[in-house]
Amino acid sequence: MLNLARTLAMLVAVVLSTAGPGQAAPMGEVCRTVRSAGNEFAVCTVDLRRHQVRLFWRDPDGQAYGSFSRLLSGPKGSELLFAMNGGMYDEQLAPVGLYVENGREFKRANTAGGPGNFHMKPNGIFFVKGNRAGVLETSRYLRQKIKPDFATQSGPMLVINGRIHPKFSENGTSRKIRNGVGVCGQHTVVFAISNQPVTFHEFASFFRDELDCPNALFLDGSISSLYSPELNRKDGLLPMGPIIGALPRG
Repeated sequence: MLNLARTLAMLVAVVLSTAGPGQAAPMGEVCRTVRSAGNEFAVCTVDLRRHQVRLFWRDPDGQAYGSFSRLLSGPKGSELLFAMNGGMYDEQLAPVGLYVENGREFKRANTAGGPGNFHMKPNGIFFVKGNRAGVLETSRYLRQKIKPDFATQSGPMLVINGRIHPKFSENGTSRKIRNGVGVCGQHTVVFAISNQPVTFHEFASFFRDELDCPNALFLDGSISSLYSPELNRKDGLLPMGPIIGALPRG
């Protein structure tokens, strides 16, 4: 009977310590592989009470980091738990939309129309303020006059208040490697990158149905990259603009 009780206690402990895809990961675990609907994704879950999410663009000399290797050799490199490209950028590796780092606005929000994914309205903004984060449509973000610590604008939105972006078709045929970010609770931020090409609808459905994120934002496609020691990854496809990284909260 004692052995049975001990076994049951161990099973309960395992259940309680195992996080679902959209829940905060157990201590020591940030990134993992998740399989859903025939696709595979690398998912990094951050609890903002234990971790800090921040953006990196330029090094202390004012030059764009441009790669994980250069970021890792920088002042915060040794602390990085994971990193991912953090929004769209131009040929000079500069953000094409709103960009805020350490409370300083380097680029204003871009509300113009135009071609490409960034301008597929509604687009949106991912922001961090203290130990809370959010993903909002650009217009709503601007109306709320948020003063974030960090923010990056990209597009299109993937999930908007529990609904998939209206321009995504279930029968879409455009498949690419894609990465994005969703906010799944007051303190929980989930980053995902597909391990094989997926459609916009598949990617948005993953955030909504598997990760349980009511709001999620597309960050980029094709050049999407991940640094994760846990997954033994340090992608280096092309030069990057803004980079999102997570560090332990001091």
